[in-house]
Amino acid sequence: MGTTVHLCASFNLTTSNFAQGTKCKYAGQSVRALPMRIISVGKNRSRALQLMVDEYVEKIKYYCSVEDVQIRSNPRNARDQRAQVDDEDTAVMNLIRSDDWVVMLDERGKDIRSEQMAELVGDAGNTGASRLSFCIGGPYGHGRKIRERANLSIKLSSLVLNHQIALLVLMEQLYRGGGAGIGIGDGIFLIAGLEPCSSGYIHVNSSPT
Repeated sequence: MGTTVHLCASFNLTTSNFAQGTKCKYAGQSVRALPMRIISVGKNRSRALQLMVDEYVEKIKYYCSVEDVQIRSNPRNARDQRAQVDDEDTAVMNLIRSDDWVVMLDERGKDIRSEQMAELVGDAGNTGASRLSFCIGGPYGHGRKIRERANLSIKLSSLVLNHQIALLVLMEQLYRGGGAGIGIGDGIFLIAGLEPCSSGYIHVNSSPT
């Protein structure tokens, strides 16, 4: 089940109009924050990277459920690039449910700012999906199946990032800009004064603290 949060922000949450920044259509409403799963393909992570990822997971879990899932690059030890991508593609698709809202990270995806990352997470709660899945591809990118399945394709930077750096940047943005779709971290992009409570709602103070 998702967490219900109360929004009082000033951003446009429609994915078709990311660049605008007009008044938030959810202002004054309750928005459901979906559980999140981050699926990444790659080699074994360094201990330092894993410690940082784990730290972000624990921070985000304070506001909504999040799961970090790693798929080993080239799971069947294929000898050619296409076969490797196809094997990774199959492994990723096996983790995605039919009712997931899938966001694919891709260098050719839509360029979004931190504010729009928060909007994306908040908007996903109104899609009817039961989970929000972010997919980070391996060294040769994503396969055909996940490209066709993805509901949205985004890029984190105009620079080319390897999958480990992309994972860390994504974690930071989800924490900083809105694991619950409202700006969890310091709240600097959307609103300040978030207070989780036992009722399942997150209270949002009307003025920054």
